[in-house]
Amino acid sequence: MISAPPVALTIAGSDCSSGAGIQADLKTFQHFRVHGLTAITCIVSETANIVRAVSPVPVHIVADQVALMLDSFPLGAIKTGMLFSAAHVKAVTSLLQARPEIPLVVDPVMIASTGASLLEPDAVSAYKELLLPRATVITPNLPEAEALLGCSIPNLAAMEEAALALRKKFGAAVLLKGGHLEDVECLDLLADAQGTVHYFTAQRLPLPGSHGTGCTLSAAIAARLALGDTLPIAVGHAKAYLTETLRQSYQFTSAQGETIHALNQGTVPVR
Repeated sequence: MISAPPVALTIAGSDCSSGAGIQADLKTFQHFRVHGLTAITCIVSETANIVRAVSPVPVHIVADQVALMLDSFPLGAIKTGMLFSAAHVKAVTSLLQARPEIPLVVDPVMIASTGASLLEPDAVSAYKELLLPRATVITPNLPEAEALLGCSIPNLAAMEEAALALRKKFGAAVLLKGGHLEDVECLDLLADAQGTVHYFTAQRLPLPGSHGTGCTLSAAIAARLALGDTLPIAVGHAKAYLTETLRQSYQFTSAQGETIHALNQGTVPVR
């Protein structure tokens, strides 16, 4: 019998097109040879081009999934994705508070790539008050960071200020993703627990009709933390993995003639 691999839990929504959410997380965990567990919060009918319906899983069922996984497995890391409502955030946070030793990656999923809202309005306050202060690292994109801070982040100089402001506000490390800035390379900033800022750059690979980059990146960070990496090392591995999934992406054409790009999660060469 071979030895058991590290274990990571994702608490997130299910994406029927398998580009984002639970499906993207599991493919990413598999790439890093980490055993993936799931607690499903929502069933989402979506592709990269449209979010057609969001059906939340009852809060008590989400809580029971999380509680059972916490009791049953030696978790090396946890990540949260789409939590949908304040009630979901409160239930998940209550369970995670009892296990502060487990690294927690919070991807504050608020807005889909299509622009559709993925959170009920009261959930943002619950994130701020309950979940984000429990996180090891928060991974917002620029629109999410703007929502959390209540200000615009128009350029690279403002990005560094925002990352440090978020770190101070919530007491967690912050990986601020700069992919929404146009005409510059993809630059992400990590403000760690000591306030040191680390820079991670990658070539911009514009792929219209794709989604799941945030889920993939946060899942990769969780996987590397479960493997024992420090946070800066984990982010470096995750950023390299995401770039490779984008570089090796492929596309489909729908019956309506729309292009859907799919990240090559889980099958890119292991480095």
